[in-house]
Amino acid sequence: MIMQIDSGILPVMEQFYTLQGEGYFSGHAAYFVRLAGCDVGCVWCDVKESWDSDNHPLIAIENIIREALKYPSKLCVVTGGEPLLYNLSHLTKALHEASFSTNIETSGSSLMSGDWDWICISPKKFKAPLPENMKLANELKIIVFNISDFEWAEKYASMVSSECRLYLQPEWDKSDEITPLIIEYIKSHPQWQLSLQTHKYLNIP
Repeated sequence: MIMQIDSGILPVMEQFYTLQGEGYFSGHAAYFVRLAGCDVGCVWCDVKESWDSDNHPLIAIENIIREALKYPSKLCVVTGGEPLLYNLSHLTKALHEASFSTNIETSGSSLMSGDWDWICISPKKFKAPLPENMKLANELKIIVFNISDFEWAEKYASMVSSECRLYLQPEWDKSDEITPLIIEYIKSHPQWQLSLQTHKYLNIP
């Protein structure tokens, strides 16, 4: 399901308060809104239950905000699934009115919508990001599954702005094998940083 209009309701798989585990905001308290629905379909996705939006309730944006306001952090991370399947302008407007900073985690494969304070694009081979989205990225996060992904990462690094933060993150199930390769790559290519899924090591959401 793709919502072409900003209807004020969104399919939500889950909402939760935790620490951001990855990338630039790693370690920060944040309220997460995981939208349901995905047309990318990564084989190693760890939230495949988010893919079918019909399996999850439609929730009014005002109710999303009401839940988020129960917690002290004013950082909200919108993720998925693939959140850009939906027009997110209403959501980001409501979050800003409630004094939240708005972050999105996306593959960048659908048209950008919403007013974002931070855009993290994590390109996927299964459905490429739109070139116009790459120019908007504050953070580029490449999931490294095998050694060929380093060359693939450089392809997308060439498409972002010079201010964009660059991260290489091992695919979780191959982290023992891949993390040492990432460390050596970063030592030779210091424009990149290492991102780890610290929430998984800590066993928190």
